[in-house]
Formats: sequence, structure tokens, C-alpha cells
Amino acid sequence: MTLRVEVKPELLQWARERSGRSVEDLSSRFKKLAKWESGELSPTFKQLEEFAKATYVPIGYFFLTEPPQESVPIPDLRTIADRRASQPSPDLLDVIYLCQQRQEWYRDFARKSGEPTRDFVGSVSLSDEVKEIARRIRESLGFEVEERSRIPTWTEALRLFIRQADHLGILVMVSGVVGVNNRRKLNPKEFRGFSICDDFAPLIFINGSDSKAAQMFTLAHELAHVWLGQSALSNTEARILPSHETENWCNRVAAELLVPLTVLSEIHKPNAEPLTELNRLARYFKVSTLVVLRRLFDMGRFTKQEYWDAYESELERLPKPRGNGGDFYLTQAVRAGRRFSRSLVVSTLEGQSSFTEAFRLLGIKKVETLRRFGVELEVGT
Repeated sequence: MTLRVEVKPELLQWARERSGRSVEDLSSRFKKLAKWESGELSPTFKQLEEFAKATYVPIGYFFLTEPPQESVPIPDLRTIADRRASQPSPDLLDVIYLCQQRQEWYRDFARKSGEPTRDFVGSVSLSDEVKEIARRIRESLGFEVEERSRIPTWTEALRLFIRQADHLGILVMVSGVVGVNNRRKLNPKEFRGFSICDDFAPLIFINGSDSKAAQMFTLAHELAHVWLGQSALSNTEARILPSHETENWCNRVAAELLVPLTVLSEIHKPNAEPLTELNRLARYFKVSTLVVLRRLFDMGRFTKQEYWDAYESELERLPKPRGNGGDFYLTQAVRAGRRFSRSLVVSTLEGQSSFTEAFRLLGIKKVETLRRFGVELEVGT
């Protein structure tokens, strides 16, 4: 006789909807799902285990009396049409939880290693002048416009931007998937990035599913959050003029950090062919043409309606970002961040941290793979 597990139908429906799946999506794998949700039939324990994996829900949730009320564990400043964003996806939640675990590990490591606190965290306020704060961040990073203008590609400019933040003591992680699971792709429409502030281990996560130029703006925006000392989950982009005071301020700082108006006014050629000039400025500053449009609007070159029309037209013209493959070790160093990865590998190889912990935080399963990762990071032999 097959033993079945009593599970409330509303919990099964909640799990499915939480994962963004329909009954039809899952019916090929769980043929009796409709009956489970109607209460006509209960799953076996093995079926429930498989269903939990498929919907990314801890199996213990299915034994609750009612669906849990989940919320983002950091301040959620995302808005859509001036409304708060909807229920977070399991992919978003799992990425935040993983980053929190990594940050907790690094905070403990930094304290034991005698690293100083990062005095730039929380060093400014919303009342500070945007232009001055952007200048201070740019100088702290060494992220000068002239140097950027000589870099041939957006990818290389982003890599430099991340490296400069990393050298300053910020854990920067860029990934388009949850952990190392390439089947769990992150949706940039749900979120573009987040920051988790800490005096020892400030952390920035960037959704790698976005374009490289868009990632530049996200990193600049999250850096503004770090200087404010305020953690936040964001879905902002260059065109948005957020109603939330903090997001608005961070957007303005990000735009000035990437495209200082004084420099733009000096090199802009207002009589040039518009699209040619737009592309030239984007290449010079290594930002998207959308950011350039925003800054030209800030300069007063467009009315609000002209700006929106130009922005929508440019959005349609731009190619959509494509996924990245490539070398696992190089990819993982970007996903987990070089500062965090190097520290964890060194600590593990020296016996200060367990291999089990390193495997969990890095998504690596074998000792040899971890050693090879250390070699690639130039901290192992």
C-alpha cells in the first residue's frame, strides 16, 4: 500500500505560485498535481520531496498550518509605476540569503584578520550635495572619466569598476543565476541589484542578466547606498526618476558619478547627428546610451516628453543582453567576488575554515576543484 502525506492543498498551490509556475508547467513531472491542489489526492513523501525541489521550497514548509508570509530581508525600495513591488521570487530570496551568509563569513574573517572598518560606509547623508558626493566616490575608487574613455569595451570598463570597488574593501558579486545553478536565471525586471551595508564587509550584488552598460549604472547606484550606509534592494534604471527620496538621490549620484555634467557639457556636440553623437558619448563614458540620454535631459537638452520618446525609441533599438558561458573558475570569481573568494580559499587551505563551509558558500563540490580555484585566484599551489 502506498503511504501518502497529508498536506494542505493551499500550501501546494502557494509553493507552485511562489515559483512562478502553472499547473500545466509542472504536470508532466507531477501528473496528479491538479488533484493534489484540489484535495482529491495527497502526494507520497518522495513526490513531496521532488515537488519541494522543483518549486525551491524547504520541505518543512509543507507541514505548516498555512502559507508563510515571506518578505525580503533587506529594505525593499523597488517600485513599479510608483507601487511597491510584488511578492519576491524564490530566486531573489535565495540569492539574498546566500549573500548574507557570505557576508557573515567575511565579517568574521575580517575581524579576526585585523582588517579596519570601512570608514566610507555611512559617511554621507541625503542632505549632502550630489555633485560633491559623486566626486568623493569617484576619487576613492580612482574611477576617472578620462581613464574610462580610453578603455576599448564596456566589459573591460565594468571589470575595472568592480576591481576598484573590490580593492576599496567592498564585496562585489555579479551573477545572472542563483549560486551556480544555470537553470535558475535571475530576472532583471524583478531586480537589478542590492546592497547590504556593514562596517567590515559592505556587499553589493549586481544582476548579471542585465547588459554590461546597465550593470555599470547599477553598481554606481549601489555604491551610493553604501556611502549612505543604507542597505537596499533596487530595480532602478537610468530613465527612472523615483518617488522614493533615497532611490532618487542614489540615482542622481550614480548619474553624476558616471557622467559628470561638467565633462559632458565640455565634449557634447549639439549640432552633430543625434544617434552618432549619442553613441560617441556612450563610448566615451562607457555607459549605455540610455544613461547619456538621461544626462542630456538633466542638462536641459530635452523636454520631459522628448526625453521619454527618445528613451523608448532607444530602448527598442538596443540589442538584448545575452547569457555568458566560459571558464568556470573565471565565472565563479565574478559570481562570488574576488575579495570574498580569495579570503575563503586561503582560510580553507590554511585550515581555518572547513571544506564543507567553503563548498556551501562557493557552490564547489570537490577538494581538487577548490584547490584549482585557488590557483586561478593566485592564492593556491
